[in-house]
Amino acid sequence: MNGGVSLATRVLLFSDAKHFSLTKKSWESYNSTLAFGRPSSIIMPCSVLRMHLRTITITNVRVIDLRFPTSREHIGSDAVNKDPDYSAAYCILETDAGIEGHGLTFTLGRGTDLVVRALEYLSRVVHARTLKSITDDLNAFYLQLSGDTQFRWLGPEKGVIHLACAALLNAVWDLYAKAEGKPVWKLLAEMTPEQIVSAIDFRYISDAITRDEALDILRRNKQDQPERLAYLEAHGYPAYTTSSGWFGFSDDKIRRLCREALAEGWSSFKLKVGGDAEDDLRRGRIMREEIGWQAHMMVDANQKWGVDEAIERTRQLGELNPWWMEEPTSPDDILGHARIRREAAPTRIATGEHCHNSVMFKQLFQAGAIDVCQIDSCRVAGINENLAILLMAAKFGVPVCPHAGGVGLCEYVQHLSIFDFLSVSCSLENRVIEYVGHLHEHFYDPVTIRRGCYMVPSKPGYSGEILPASLQEFSFPDGAAWKEQPRELSALQA
Repeated sequence: MNGGVSLATRVLLFSDAKHFSLTKKSWESYNSTLAFGRPSSIIMPCSVLRMHLRTITITNVRVIDLRFPTSREHIGSDAVNKDPDYSAAYCILETDAGIEGHGLTFTLGRGTDLVVRALEYLSRVVHARTLKSITDDLNAFYLQLSGDTQFRWLGPEKGVIHLACAALLNAVWDLYAKAEGKPVWKLLAEMTPEQIVSAIDFRYISDAITRDEALDILRRNKQDQPERLAYLEAHGYPAYTTSSGWFGFSDDKIRRLCREALAEGWSSFKLKVGGDAEDDLRRGRIMREEIGWQAHMMVDANQKWGVDEAIERTRQLGELNPWWMEEPTSPDDILGHARIRREAAPTRIATGEHCHNSVMFKQLFQAGAIDVCQIDSCRVAGINENLAILLMAAKFGVPVCPHAGGVGLCEYVQHLSIFDFLSVSCSLENRVIEYVGHLHEHFYDPVTIRRGCYMVPSKPGYSGEILPASLQEFSFPDGAAWKEQPRELSALQA
């Protein structure tokens, strides 16, 4: 669907029901701009909504091709993806309860329409279903999405189909969390270990981690969970910024942005590399000069090199003392990553944002190919599959530092990292979440960063809901942002 987006009816959830009547009539009497000044809102106590979870039925699914013209300012640029327009295949699950589930999967512009078509097809699975019929067996729902006997031939469990699967699963988890009146991280943290493992497909990963091993990790880590949460609420989850080091930025801009970031409290920075070897070193020296040697500096080649060149270039960049080298070669080359890790030591090797399913992560762990696991909230099948990856990473002792360079990814991955700290790894050692400072103004519940740390989100849901005005303006090809650029639009449609 590429047309205009109507203003969605909202349910604002309150954990304390004592001030509100429990009748539907009284909920509707609050249909106004009472809370947060947002139109067409219904205030409904969380306890009442949870009581009616069984009867929340998905009545319609809207799918939107959403694109932001970030390439105009080189935002998101790297050695391979030089002109990205941060985009999303975005879906809204409408229900008969007035509450909505919003989900997206991240893309880079052209090709988003393919994911949209796949998402439209998969959305048939949820139409007219109750939320409870899905949440009672989340793994069965995942298998239904990924197991269509003809559609899966286009994957299986990878590429356009898996991206679409992620968007729909993200929307379901958003709806589930809103119905429970909790942010996703809290929904996950308060689940029993049995509920968590019941959402995971262990078919292809049981040789790396069994259901019982996963249960042991989760049961053991229930202890001291309140203390860990109190720490996060006081200090936040450590992050690093990529916004100072995009590939297309001038030297002066890198200097200025590094200085600004330091003033804001950032202590970890990433630089995009993969150009001319001397140019990469020159830009790296500029960043080091600005941030000093106490700050962490990562370098990211975005899959630019073959294995031999990756080893050589990683060694050359070693003079910058990088905290890790990211995506040095093809994301599919497990053995290549293992060799790079051996021969380019002591520089740590990171990858994962383009690993398309839990099987690839399993092999990376088993092969000893990576030092840092970079999950992505949309590349694999949403929360379900990321739960499996977090648990495998914990078993193999590999820190998880999520990829978040894209629209909505920061909003999503904060929930996964918080859950990881509370329930899975229970550690912040060598762990940071990526942050890019672009497009957050378009979200209803954007991330909060304080002195280089993600603060714990508190609103119900998965934080990926985009404002109605932004959905209208940046829908493709009919949004105002694209009508203003007819030549650019023609090139994208060609």
